[in-house]
Amino acid sequence: MADTKTGNRFESPGQGSRTASRDGAGESRRPKVEPASRGRTTISDGVVEKIAGLAARDVPGVHALGSGMARTFGAMRDRVPGGSSSAARGVSAEVGELQTALDLEIVVEYGVAITDLARSVRENVISAVERMAGLEVVEVNIAVSDVKLPDEQDEESEGSSGSGGRSRLQ
Repeated sequence: MADTKTGNRFESPGQGSRTASRDGAGESRRPKVEPASRGRTTISDGVVEKIAGLAARDVPGVHALGSGMARTFGAMRDRVPGGSSSAARGVSAEVGELQTALDLEIVVEYGVAITDLARSVRENVISAVERMAGLEVVEVNIAVSDVKLPDEQDEESEGSSGSGGRSRLQ
């Protein structure tokens, strides 16, 4: 379809009209759409889970995330070549278009006030998710699944404290 030329004005069917300036750039008469609103951004559950997991681990008094079984399997996966530790272990997220809800399962250090710790975890997780993902956090449910006693050995370090099939140098 050819453009019709009338003075300094160019028109293309179905494209609106443009007015040519001296430098050749045209100005559209259609309302301008902000570049940020051209398209859609989708954030997966896993991304929100990782953000929340890292934010929860940053709070002093949180020993680990996940139930004992999840931590045990995670520790084994960490030792497998090519396996990676999961920042989202112990975190479950349900993500909508504008909002998210989170469930966390944590292990606390012995001696920590659990209600104060839960409040701090909730605040840190909400702040991180809202800042990074731009989603409104409608709820953060926290389940305390265990207390890490001072004399308990970590499940994650039990396998590494023995010889583990490696010879020790003497």
